[in-house]
Amino acid sequence: MMLMRGNAACPGCPIPRELDALLEVTGERTVLVVPASCSTVIMGDSRGMPSRVPVVHSAFAASPAIASGVKSALEARGEKATVVVWAGDGGTGDIGFASLSGAAERNEDILYVCYDNEAYMNTGIQRSGLTPFGAWTTTTPSGKREWKKPVPRLIAEHGVPYVATASIAYIFDYQAKVRKAKDIVGFRYIHLLSPCPPGWRHDSSLTVEVAKLAVETGIWPLYEIERGKFRLTSISKTLTDKKKRKPVTEYLKLQGRFANLTQEQIKEIQDEVDRMWEELVKAEN
Repeated sequence: MMLMRGNAACPGCPIPRELDALLEVTGERTVLVVPASCSTVIMGDSRGMPSRVPVVHSAFAASPAIASGVKSALEARGEKATVVVWAGDGGTGDIGFASLSGAAERNEDILYVCYDNEAYMNTGIQRSGLTPFGAWTTTTPSGKREWKKPVPRLIAEHGVPYVATASIAYIFDYQAKVRKAKDIVGFRYIHLLSPCPPGWRHDSSLTVEVAKLAVETGIWPLYEIERGKFRLTSISKTLTDKKKRKPVTEYLKLQGRFANLTQEQIKEIQDEVDRMWEELVKAEN
């Protein structure tokens, strides 16, 4: 166990287990760089740090640049370690995107993991660029009007050696991708869907079920892009047939943030998921 229990995560929060799963693979020779986020609170400070590996707390926009510097400093000292940025969706797709894009463009030898809870949860559940269409937040009380920003695809367009999506509900798939990424030199990016009970308005006991349904309905496909080669992974390999995917309503109905969706909006979401899968099938073939 690399992340000690008794941390400040909310009931049902997947972040501690997600971090544990990551560190089980990367091991003690890991340095975490954590920008302002829920994890900043969970990781604590010098009076109560639950992590067994070094943690560098970062300003919102700076974590990829800091991680790049940490990796360079370790190499200059002849030391080997896996440097991991562990960041939320706001620090990844919005405030931190410039430095993220810069690190990807330079192909820095770091692993970047975005745990995506689809809003600025730590500061009051404000909408981010990665909040999905129709979702309630405190700044989109009638539902977000825009679609979710496709950050994994944007990072893949930088030509980096490895990009993947993952889910806490499919932990072996997640850890296999971390294991693969650990052994690759260059910039690696894993985008991890991370349900948030308070922000998504679902019961804290349903976190894994919600994460599982995101994959089973096709809303969150599991895939990897290794040196430009796209492939679906885990259960997503079986979902290329539309009939095998569950309807999106199975996922949406468990979350209060989607309670005000109209039937027309639900159909829009279903149509968008079906369209996305047509593209995914073409990409794999």
